[in-house]
Amino acid sequence: MIAIFVGYLALTLGLGIWQAQKTKTQADFVLGSSKLPGWMLALSERATGESAWLLLGLTGFIYANGFSGIWIAIGCLLGISTAWIVLAKKFRSEAEKYNALTMPEYFSAKFPKKANTIRILSTLIIVFFFIFYVGAQFSGAGKTIFETFGLDPFWGQIIAAGVILIYATLGGFVSIVAVDTFQALLMITTLVITPIIILIKVFAENINIAHAFASAPLGYTSLTGTASGFAAGILIFNNLAWFFGYLGGQPQLNARFMGMKDDRNVKLGRNIAITWTVLAYTGAFIIGIGAMVLFGPHAVKDSEMILPHVLTHLFPGWLAAILLAGAVAAMISTAESMLLVAASSVSQDVYGGIIMKGKAEDRKALMISRIATLSVGILALVLSLTTSKLIYTIVSYAWAGIGCSFAPAILLSFYWDKFNSNGVITALVAGLITTIVWILTGLEQVITARAVTFFVAITLAIIVALLTNKKGSGLHI
Repeated sequence: MIAIFVGYLALTLGLGIWQAQKTKTQADFVLGSSKLPGWMLALSERATGESAWLLLGLTGFIYANGFSGIWIAIGCLLGISTAWIVLAKKFRSEAEKYNALTMPEYFSAKFPKKANTIRILSTLIIVFFFIFYVGAQFSGAGKTIFETFGLDPFWGQIIAAGVILIYATLGGFVSIVAVDTFQALLMITTLVITPIIILIKVFAENINIAHAFASAPLGYTSLTGTASGFAAGILIFNNLAWFFGYLGGQPQLNARFMGMKDDRNVKLGRNIAITWTVLAYTGAFIIGIGAMVLFGPHAVKDSEMILPHVLTHLFPGWLAAILLAGAVAAMISTAESMLLVAASSVSQDVYGGIIMKGKAEDRKALMISRIATLSVGILALVLSLTTSKLIYTIVSYAWAGIGCSFAPAILLSFYWDKFNSNGVITALVAGLITTIVWILTGLEQVITARAVTFFVAITLAIIVALLTNKKGSGLHI
């Protein structure tokens, strides 16, 4: 198992370094100069979008809470499908029209009146939340390596961070997409093979499923858990609310849309991405439920470690190691992409756009990008080594903070002519403040910040835009 896992890490590192040779310019580092094929970008988007939260967090959540977790899967599937079907083509055309490599650069180019304010604010939000998000991935990698090999989680995180930082710093977008393509195939293999084997074992051994569920926590087989009436509606809404963060609010995913060559590649990518997502979320759900049936409610102390437990108990050591690499692959893919987005915001938007006023020397901008990538990665590693937050919780907070700050600004900039720079700033500020206040006051326990943040931000952005802009023809689709 150890030999195979080390081989996986070496293969990942080697692939990333090999592809890094293609990175010659800042445009290569940030967006691959829009030369990469759509199928690779689609797999990269999926590998990036599905982090440790899917393979560890969601499987663990379903294992612990039961059928009510299906609403999370449905919310994510609807959000991902909407992003690819409705927004992907628009992202590509807008990025091309405004010659933008990042989301802050797009906003500042389309709304130049307050370009610097938008750049700074966008960068602060991205860097702040992505450090937490990347830290969650490092933490998940450490836990997985500990569960599998008994290696101290501290060193597990160091190993994962070290592999990522080397090739992400050297190759940027080109290296990351190449590694992501490999990772996405590995992840989907884990999420397809594992549930198939679980189902075969359950039916081949004639396991009494009803008896297994009887030992599960109360409300396990209910779609609303133990909730009923209004409380059940709130539970369903809170879990479906993952949908809002996908509506243009994730810079690391939007980069894949912006980097598409043409609309034909967008269509190809859409088909691949949606198919991948259906298979992945179905697999995660079956793994969580199947683990309860096979191993009972007390198989692991930490529910987020149920996937490693299932793999090591159902498969030979060598195969378990390969499939477990799929879990680590999810974390690596998300962490590396977020590192790049945060670094690109610093180099492209702050250094290139504000300090150098669009006249930065390409070689120097590339060097700044690499330094920023390394710096953000180290900060995220420090966070992962000092926090005790669960992966699910950290990602949930970050998802609301960044996804529902940017999503309203993106949607209104795409489809509303009256939208202006004041509206962009309002959406970003309102989203950030609402997320922090909602979580710190405990209101998150009632209605999720993932929904509240979106509606507050989009409502205030519309009001401010209307009050400060007298021109425009209104909504257009």
